[in-house]
Amino acid sequence: MDMARNPIDSSLFPLDDIPTVVKLFAQELLKSDPDLTLLSIIAGAVENSMTCTNNGAALSAPDVINDKFEVGKIPTIHHHQVNALYMKFYSLIKGSVDMTMYTSKIATRDLIRRVSDVVWNSLSRSQYKDSRAHLQSLYSYMTGNKLDSFGVTFAVVAGCQILGFSDVHLALSEDHSWVVFGENLDQTIEVTWHGKGSEDKRGRSVDGGVNSRSWVYLNGYPVICSRHEEVAALVSAINPSLNATSDSIEVAEFQQQLLWLLYDNGYLDKYPLALGNLSELEEIKAIGRVNCVALLQQGIHSAKRFYSNMHVYPYTYQAGYYYRLGLYKEAFNAWANASDVIKQYNYSRDDEEIYKELKEIANELIPHAMRVVGSGHNAHSILKDPECFADLLRFYDGICQWEEDSPTPVLHIGWAQPLVSTISKFEHEVREQIIITNAPENNNNSLCSTLEGKAKVLMLEEITSLESLDPKIKALTAACGERILNRDFLLQGDGEPFVGDGEASTSAVKMEKSSTKLTLYSRKMRGLKDLLLGEKLNTHAISLQLTAQSQVQFNKKGSKDEPLGSRPKRTRRE
Repeated sequence: MDMARNPIDSSLFPLDDIPTVVKLFAQELLKSDPDLTLLSIIAGAVENSMTCTNNGAALSAPDVINDKFEVGKIPTIHHHQVNALYMKFYSLIKGSVDMTMYTSKIATRDLIRRVSDVVWNSLSRSQYKDSRAHLQSLYSYMTGNKLDSFGVTFAVVAGCQILGFSDVHLALSEDHSWVVFGENLDQTIEVTWHGKGSEDKRGRSVDGGVNSRSWVYLNGYPVICSRHEEVAALVSAINPSLNATSDSIEVAEFQQQLLWLLYDNGYLDKYPLALGNLSELEEIKAIGRVNCVALLQQGIHSAKRFYSNMHVYPYTYQAGYYYRLGLYKEAFNAWANASDVIKQYNYSRDDEEIYKELKEIANELIPHAMRVVGSGHNAHSILKDPECFADLLRFYDGICQWEEDSPTPVLHIGWAQPLVSTISKFEHEVREQIIITNAPENNNNSLCSTLEGKAKVLMLEEITSLESLDPKIKALTAACGERILNRDFLLQGDGEPFVGDGEASTSAVKMEKSSTKLTLYSRKMRGLKDLLLGEKLNTHAISLQLTAQSQVQFNKKGSKDEPLGSRPKRTRRE
């Protein structure tokens, strides 16, 4: 598609309130190939003009920016101004890429690298060091030669769209972006930087990051955007912040209405992060028909259905919502579920954003919740709940497994002290109700394998909890990884379930009576099993075990390739 043959519809201008902008977006979304350049310029113009007082932007002329405007109004945006910025980007891309070298309708790595060179080389010097907000749109690029990391990737995709390549699309993890291309969208290419580093990885595939099991690359389960989902990405990247502590109400409403437009057309169904963004906006001011709880659950369902449950933020979004409402039991459970996801990765220095998120949860949010429930009318509301204690241990077990066999350690004394303090708030009578079993590292027992297989079948049949099973079966399933099953008991029902003394029988009876069962997977937390359940907590021993760096070995979970090497806001990328 040659954008020069698709002039901007002047009848939709001027844009002077949110409904007129939403109407323009709606019209573009009706097309099979919505114009990314046009929509990014307009979204950026609205955002920048209402959040950046000294942006020096081209649309800050007196006839565009009003000093005061009513709720729902925006600084007036005229057709000729948008068209000028559009043609500036169009001319830059078309004039810099010799299309006689690329005769195929399918993009090549060399072509995409060439487009990324055009964008990269036209940025202001030391751009990668600029961490300011509001730099993700083509408006920012055309008015100030500045883009953040996500903005660079988006500009490359928009540039390839201008050149007529429909097979070049945006790939999004929870903290990074790259490009997929090819007839089957099975090729990948880096076009931007990530994090604080300035290493130029452009032109490479992302295979190294995927193989190293870095969270930044989501084990190969990013959001691969269609053209309409790329529109959702640019909308989700809108940043309403005025400063570190306050947002523009008008920009937040603008983003919220555009997200609902995309939601109603089904373009957020495969985009868990955008669903979380929408939920946060609805929490502040509800304008839609779907409540926050349902939106958050939809984000989790999307992550499970389309991305093999490899996304962490759907759970931290959910936990944050419950935390702000004071529903701490539900928040503990969601945090533990987030940790169940992160344990599938190897920690690397690229994972700074999720590290900061989890550290804040462990060292600030959980301790605060414990202080709140420790006194007043909420006293002991969760401190007497063994399920909350189990979720706390599950949260730390996931972090320990994330660290396990990774090239970079995670836990230090700064993590250990809050954990010990939190555990000490749970009395022994609560802790002793937890039945801790260790997940076997190497389980060759055929019966255990069979039981595990049956459990997976049950899960596929949407039985989400083993609570429906007979307690004796639950006890056997949990313990068979640690003991050898008694052949006579299996065949005839005689004797004890496990070979050995009567200890197994006692354990099984205890499991049958207990309502809370927990399996630990990390070596560190398995080593803490007895200490955690002891009548008197040996806090010093717990701290030593938790921070022991001897547990960190190199890359067992991933390949031998070394990994490539911020509390998240609504915009989770740089």
